[in-house]
Amino acid sequence: MLYFGFLHKMTNHVHKTSTKCISIDYTYLMLETKNIHQNWMQRLPFFYGWIILIVCSIGLFTSGPGQTYSVSIFLEPMRNDLNLGLTKIAGLYTLGSLIAASSMFLIGRLIDKYGARVLLTIIPILFALATIWMSNVNTAIHLLIGFAMIRILGQGSLSLIPTTLVSIWFVKHRGRAIALNSLGITVSQAVFPPLIHYLIKEYGWRNAWLVLGSIIISVLLLPALFFIRRTPESIGLYPDGDNSVNIEQNLNNKNDWSLKSALKTRTMWLLMFAGSSQSLIGTALIFLQVSIFESKGLSTGLAASVFAISAPMALIGSFLGGFAAERISNRYLLAIGQVGLTLTMIWVLLISNPWQALIYGGALGCSSGFLMSVNNVIWPNYYGRKNLGSIRGIATTVTIGSAALGPLPFAFLIELTDSFTKVVIIFLLLPITCLFASLLAKKPIKFD
Repeated sequence: MLYFGFLHKMTNHVHKTSTKCISIDYTYLMLETKNIHQNWMQRLPFFYGWIILIVCSIGLFTSGPGQTYSVSIFLEPMRNDLNLGLTKIAGLYTLGSLIAASSMFLIGRLIDKYGARVLLTIIPILFALATIWMSNVNTAIHLLIGFAMIRILGQGSLSLIPTTLVSIWFVKHRGRAIALNSLGITVSQAVFPPLIHYLIKEYGWRNAWLVLGSIIISVLLLPALFFIRRTPESIGLYPDGDNSVNIEQNLNNKNDWSLKSALKTRTMWLLMFAGSSQSLIGTALIFLQVSIFESKGLSTGLAASVFAISAPMALIGSFLGGFAAERISNRYLLAIGQVGLTLTMIWVLLISNPWQALIYGGALGCSSGFLMSVNNVIWPNYYGRKNLGSIRGIATTVTIGSAALGPLPFAFLIELTDSFTKVVIIFLLLPITCLFASLLAKKPIKFD
């Protein structure tokens, strides 16, 4: 009996030892597999963040079907087919955009919790499903749901996530990285409106939505799945690829604000207000551009040509703002952008012939691109990287909400006063007020 008891103990010991060895071997194998994936990223002759930036730019590109410049091409054929009035369909679009704005806080929290790789893999699938829904709408309530979905997934998520991720991967070169990232939205603005116009003309608006869904899936899903990583630290790298002592000191916890702490700073509220002017004014002017030009005796074709000028000028403005943000206090740059927007609004009042309209388009594009770039840079520069998704989620809620509300007060006051000039003069107060808010938005000091 003693013999069998001893044998039983030895057998259990061998079994436990073997199991432990197998567990250790499996863990070692998994670590080695992970290291292989990480090592090729570390051995690249350039910083892996540039690959992240390319995929993020693709993400901004695929936001196109959810942006106003694309949806506006659908409005007339959808309105006529669904027998909806212009005011009603515009109201549905505004309400859908406001629903999207209210969801951005959640998207920001999800970025911090799960990382951009998970979200940028799921969102293209959901966005494609949203375009399938749009191709099958038949009632106003269906259209409202569709507008909400494409605005949440397109304009909201695919604008917030890529810009946040680029800000996480870059610190010293954050301004130029954000500027380069804006190539995606510029190309999107140049490609999608004429493509959608062609698809609607040849295949109808319902089939056009289906084609857009296939583009979203095929362009973004695989790059996001294979190349996106949550942070440079997750693969053994430093932001900008710089492992110097200085960059490590700049990345300590003292620079990272929690959402709760950030909301207690006056600067956050000033920045959110300052960021509202470009969204509200820019969206309103773009939405009403054809009506504005017609009121001045200019052709609809000229209005379309001005869009072609605005896109490259927006890119130039983004580069100017991005590179300047690495050298000049960001709040001063925000103030400069407000001045540019104010001058653009004044120029609108002077338009009477085509060349003045083209200058207006260039000025609007440049000032909008400049402000967007500086706004994307200032948040991580002020509040750090750790909780950037949550903080920018709140800010994006205000931005998208402003964009959603922009056309309505403009259109209402134009009808009320029967004067476009009076309305522009009234709304000049917004960028002027935002100018002072920008100057007051000093970088907050963290004491705890």
